[in-house]
Amino acid sequence: MRSADEAAARDAIRELVAAYTHYGDGGRFDDFCALFSADGVLELDGNRVLAGRDAIRAFVAGTAQSVRGSGERAFIRHHVSSVQITLDDATHAHGASYFLAITQRGLDHWGRYRDRYVRAGGRWLFAHRRVRLDGRAPGSWAAERQRAHQGGGGSGTGELGPS
Repeated sequence: MRSADEAAARDAIRELVAAYTHYGDGGRFDDFCALFSADGVLELDGNRVLAGRDAIRAFVAGTAQSVRGSGERAFIRHHVSSVQITLDDATHAHGASYFLAITQRGLDHWGRYRDRYVRAGGRWLFAHRRVRLDGRAPGSWAAERQRAHQGGGGSGTGELGPS
């Protein structure tokens, strides 16, 4: 791959990672799901695997309802850092990054992303995004969601949606 092509690919993938955060936090779920390949996978903490855009959309819509129900003027903002991208070839890449989420209550949860990207239809998309939750603040939305999953027969993994 030529250095100009490599630079363009890295920029496009960084834009993909940023769009995931903006679309997810902004409730733009159709746009969010379009960031995944048609058979793309969103894996949550290694315990829940959502395959395909329809499954991903259903999950993020439910997560949005949970955030809205967490308090007056509810919001969530994800901050992504230390984005590392490795280009495997002209149409495949993989990457890693860290995230930190803030809600109206303050610091909420944090973790890391591990991604596989594919170039299709002239743009880069997520082929697979693994979300790993490293921690959650006491009294946070994420901590409440974990308790609800544990108490309601859920997996207890703190399934958070598009973190």
